Amino acid sequence: MPQPDYVSALGAPDAGTLDPDLQEVFQKCVEKLGLVPNVLAAYSLRPNKLRNFMAMYNELMLAPSGLSKLEREMVAVVVSSANRCYYCLVAHGQAVRALSGDPQLGEMLVMNYRVAPLDARQRAMLDFAWKLTRTPHEVVQEDRKRLKDVGLSSEDIFDLADTVGFFNMSNRMAIGTDMIPNPEYHGMNRPAAFQPPEKK
Repeated sequence: MPQPDYVSALGAPDAGTLDPDLQEVFQKCVEKLGLVPNVLAAYSLRPNKLRNFMAMYNELMLAPSGLSKLEREMVAVVVSSANRCYYCLVAHGQAVRALSGDPQLGEMLVMNYRVAPLDARQRAMLDFAWKLTRTPHEVVQEDRKRLKDVGLSSEDIFDLADTVGFFNMSNRMAIGTDMIPNPEYHGMNRPAAFQPPEKK
């Protein structure tokens, strides 16, 4: 059964009507990804907010950080799982599959990150992301100490909290406007003949 066939419940302007800088961004997306992510199309309803969204996203997810790109995508998926955000689970679940090369990891994080065989650093990061999303008023110094104990610096913890905060905002925008992920994401990075790793 196919998902709804629209960008968002609020619609999106025709890309050809956007300012030249945004048309250039969309063209680069097509060249690099083969598609324009629907989140960008949805945000183009408010062009300046789209520019701000892209700047914040690029700083959080692509700029240098003590957190790897995969770790930041893992955080995005766990936050989105806590919030049950369909758009972000599909889009960032695909990113986890692409960066990790492990389609099972993507599925585990989408459904229940606790079943994933994570190292102590990743486990602590995702526990913090879940708690800061579900019960932010319960986050205390002990939670930050646990992150330090597994090797995160103060800057890393700042980046982690910033990423969690961004995806809570992004989830609420996606849910509030009923953004629908590009259907192409569903089939990406899913090898047809995937074989699970052999047990040791």
